[in-house]
Amino acid sequence: MDLNAVQMLIKVAENKSFTQAAHSLGTTQSRISRAIAQLEADLGTRLLHRNTRNVSLTPDGCLLVDRSAELIAGLDDARQQLLDRRCEPSGVLRMTAPSVLGRVVLTPLLGQLMQQHPGLQIEASFTDRLVDMVDEGFDAAVRIGPLLDSRMIARPLPPLHWVTVASPAYTARHGRPHNLEELAAHRCLSVYNHYRGFAVPWQFRLADGSTIDWPAPHAIRFDSGDPLIEGAIAGLGIAQVMDFAAREALADGRLERLLPDLEGRSRALSLVYPRTRHASPKVQALCKLLLGRSDW
Repeated sequence: MDLNAVQMLIKVAENKSFTQAAHSLGTTQSRISRAIAQLEADLGTRLLHRNTRNVSLTPDGCLLVDRSAELIAGLDDARQQLLDRRCEPSGVLRMTAPSVLGRVVLTPLLGQLMQQHPGLQIEASFTDRLVDMVDEGFDAAVRIGPLLDSRMIARPLPPLHWVTVASPAYTARHGRPHNLEELAAHRCLSVYNHYRGFAVPWQFRLADGSTIDWPAPHAIRFDSGDPLIEGAIAGLGIAQVMDFAAREALADGRLERLLPDLEGRSRALSLVYPRTRHASPKVQALCKLLLGRSDW
């Protein structure tokens, strides 16, 4: 059986189009059509329904694609690993990270990575959605919290820490809270995580060392953490944010730190990548860049 023809069949099935499959594989429609016709002749069965509007698999075509797609993907991955072992970092590195972390911290670092490796291109998706790295074709991800996928390798990065902040204008109008009871009377800016279906609680460390989740009474609720700093600077209310995101505004006086004795929110952070990408020079270059950091 011609595995190249099987690969072409899989691409046609994925795209439901000879034209798009040809574009994806870097070949011509006519070559794909001839290869699949020969494959049908070799197997003695029709694999595709063809008409002027679309292309779809026959039952025999579905059976062949279902049984062979994982094999073809495995061969492609093995080929890529062999190429990676003897290559400098080059080509496209696809990565994902939480939105604020990606925008504030990783974007400048990726510039350093591209300076060190001019042949490298980066496709970065900064989102709070938990992507499926294997199904969506990502090489690496920066993830908050524990690793739940056994297909992945996780390398620990410096943890994230949160601070509670407000603008001087806000505290001048409404005062500074000195405990959680007083904080409950203030206007708070919170986040609702639509991907996971809950309002993100604030966290504080009590005098006995225990950490509690605290449901902030929101004056404004955002669908991501991106607007929290801008909202706090604008005097809209009190926010709990990652410390690196507030560092500049705290240093220049646009924000003030509140309840420092109760700070305790911290989360583990990891660089995660599929086990099949471990030997990739692209991934190893990213590891070297991020694993050498002591903080954010």
